[in-house]
Amino acid sequence: MTLFYEDESEISLGLDGEETAFAVIEGALDYLSVPFECEVNLLLTNNEQIKSLNKEFREIDKATDVLSFPMNDFAVPLDFTAEEHLSFNPESGELLLGDIVISKEKVLSQAAEYGHESMREYAFLIIHSVLHLLGYDHLEEGERKVMEEKQKEILDFLEIRR
Repeated sequence: MTLFYEDESEISLGLDGEETAFAVIEGALDYLSVPFECEVNLLLTNNEQIKSLNKEFREIDKATDVLSFPMNDFAVPLDFTAEEHLSFNPESGELLLGDIVISKEKVLSQAAEYGHESMREYAFLIIHSVLHLLGYDHLEEGERKVMEEKQKEILDFLEIRR
């Protein structure tokens, strides 16, 4: 797996953001039995920048915790049967999953709000976004339940607890 990692924020999460992200993404992909090596871009930023991106791409004028920009349009989550419709890096052959943007301010505030460590919140947001990159969504109640269960399963698999 290739992770392109960029941290634009001076805020500290109290952990190695790149190392943690790599382990969480790779663990999630392993748990989900993704049959390809993958490439992911991760940008860590602040509330102001993620608010700007949220407004530009989703027309929602507020800061959010995580944004996901998938490179593939899965009709069904994890459906890799139509390889010709998937985006691969021509140089590495890796499946281009897409981009993840996380607000470090939201990681810290939500960790405090939910009473767990910043590492757990950071990992949760990464897993949530990876699931979006693989075709999962939570707009409908049934989809939400499936996605929430997958998030819990992956956190348990990685032994990341509250």
